[in-house]
Amino acid sequence: MTKKTRDQVEVFEEALKGAQDKKYVLRLYVAGSTPRSTDAILGIKKICEEYLKGRYELEVIDIYQQPTLARGEQIIAAPTLVKKLPPPLRKFIGNMGDVDRILVGLDLKSRDGVEPKDEKE
Repeated sequence: MTKKTRDQVEVFEEALKGAQDKKYVLRLYVAGSTPRSTDAILGIKKICEEYLKGRYELEVIDIYQQPTLARGEQIIAAPTLVKKLPPPLRKFIGNMGDVDRILVGLDLKSRDGVEPKDEKE
């Protein structure tokens, strides 16, 4: 591992230590009860339970039933996952089955593939 990579890993691990105490506030916008919406809900719930157990709040919003919420968040496609907290705000549009992309976006995995250490270790 190069020094630059080692430094990046150390920075990521330090940020992760602080993130382990943070509560995640997520909103998942879906369009009706389609198979794609169902897959997105199940996929995000699985990620949350595996990586954020006990420290997340997930709100599922159907844009057909609550269009004003979708307009307020400027949602242009569904499914869309919005990470409200911890900062920075992030939006994930489309396939919620791409676990690595979601984990990187939630700062639970670094871009170079380094996964966080298990809290029990």
